[in-house]
Amino acid sequence: MRYFKVVVEEITETIEHLWPWHHKGDDGQRDGDKERKLNSNPVLLVPGIGGSILNAVDQNGRKERVWVRLFEADYEFRSKLFSFYDPVTGKTHSLDKNITIEVPEDRFGLYSCDILDPDVVLRIDSVYYFHDLIEQLKNWGYEEGKTLFGFGYDFRQSNRLGETMDRLKAKLEMMYEVSGGKKVDIITHSMGGIVLKSFLALHPEVFERYVNSWIAVTAPFQGAPGFIMDCLLTGVEFVKGWQRELFVAKWSMHQLLIECPSVYELIASPHFEWSEPPELRLWRKKAEENGDENVLLETFGPKHNLDVMIAALKDNKLDYKSAKIPLPLNEDILKWALETQRILQTAKLPESVKFYNLYGTSFETPYHACYGSKKSPLQRLTEILDMEAEFSCVDGDGTVPVESAMADGLNAEARVGIPGDHRSILRDQHFFHIMKHWLKVGGADPEYDPETDYVIVPRSGFEFDSHMEESIAVVDREGTEESLSIPPNTVYIATVETGSGSSSDTRAEAHAHVHPKAGQVDESEFQVSTIGVAEGVDEEETKAALDQVMVAASKEAKARTVDKKRIVHDDTCVLTH
Repeated sequence: MRYFKVVVEEITETIEHLWPWHHKGDDGQRDGDKERKLNSNPVLLVPGIGGSILNAVDQNGRKERVWVRLFEADYEFRSKLFSFYDPVTGKTHSLDKNITIEVPEDRFGLYSCDILDPDVVLRIDSVYYFHDLIEQLKNWGYEEGKTLFGFGYDFRQSNRLGETMDRLKAKLEMMYEVSGGKKVDIITHSMGGIVLKSFLALHPEVFERYVNSWIAVTAPFQGAPGFIMDCLLTGVEFVKGWQRELFVAKWSMHQLLIECPSVYELIASPHFEWSEPPELRLWRKKAEENGDENVLLETFGPKHNLDVMIAALKDNKLDYKSAKIPLPLNEDILKWALETQRILQTAKLPESVKFYNLYGTSFETPYHACYGSKKSPLQRLTEILDMEAEFSCVDGDGTVPVESAMADGLNAEARVGIPGDHRSILRDQHFFHIMKHWLKVGGADPEYDPETDYVIVPRSGFEFDSHMEESIAVVDREGTEESLSIPPNTVYIATVETGSGSSSDTRAEAHAHVHPKAGQVDESEFQVSTIGVAEGVDEEETKAALDQVMVAASKEAKARTVDKKRIVHDDTCVLTH
């Protein structure tokens, strides 16, 4: 008996011939898709925070792109996008009263969320937002202005701002009319999911009238705890590595976000029942009654960490045109944001609308944020603003935890997690395959499994039985030999799956082949060759699962050939054919 172990990359091509599976190609298309006339509903793309081009328009109507630009970015950002919040209207306005901020509507809204800096000559993934998805949709037959549209928005504003809701309503009405009365399929990314859920909560009748389906991708339905806490305390860099020198400084971004209602609306929801509440953690010196000082780790959950953040930012000031403007954590925005979170809880999905939730997994995602250390504790809370957080992470897409992304509170057709980073998931081939399946391009394939990214063609029970009837015992335990003609290519399959079925669990499958020798065999004359494949995040678990299924398949093959007995004792192993 021989066993052959090979890694996934080496056996994919072989296994696709041996297994009853067919993997879709890299472009997510089957033969003839490009020639097939598209008869799908129109698609609307809604980006997340920072995913829309913003133009500054002066009093003479002159327009200048201020977001995104990779050259003179920080100067233009500070002079034209720094803002103040109006608690009466709930709207954020630029400090420069001579300009207004608008979102371009070129290319039916797609320009604003395609390549965020169109002047970039070489591709920089961080500014190629929906570009790859747009190109893929067009390859499938969607046409700009007929069946494909974009909805950019001023992401500084509240996700439920009346102006944004009115624009979204008008966009849906227009798409419905242009398509001849077809309802709209909406794909949202990240905070775009909060925009659309706000619209659902506030305008359910309009949502029901114009929306066919909604696909939410990496949406922070219950917030992005670690990421947002640190954004409001120290800022954020949207561009990493050497490219950040071309872009907006981290502290400049921080000073903008302090006056952005949308960011406050992504604070960890205090109403949600977290499996473990996300915490703000501080190492601080504490004086004892006897005069001694101890260093203690203090923790603050979602209902109390805002008090700490308010204290840390109480002396924060904005440098703007030689003036110093007080810029504490805005408690008016906090009140507005908490009301937004309450409104989001009221959203109910109409029965006629199909909802799908796709979230990213397998990336360490900030959850608890800690400042100071046991060796260097905080003396004052205001010191936090100059520190780098130490994060305790959970599974997610690097920004949004799985737990938050899955907790949409809606009646979902499917919730699927795939390994992917928060932004790069938008150019992942697995993502494209799922989009095509859920959009029903060319018709839905009932055998496609979004989690594994395979089309599984099941075998019938009759086929299994007929194979077994042809497998006759050849050697008993006393050594008596009997004649046997083993049918060629007899295959015995063992599979194992651990966990709850998410993409982070471990799966393995092995195929054992019985090779006859001149049609007459005894125990020393037949050979079992086993080939296996496994997938999983944990390397040791994956290897163990592969070992398990390969031994099980081989034993099953020998048992069926020798004495028609199954030699499988592990309850987690399922033998199929």
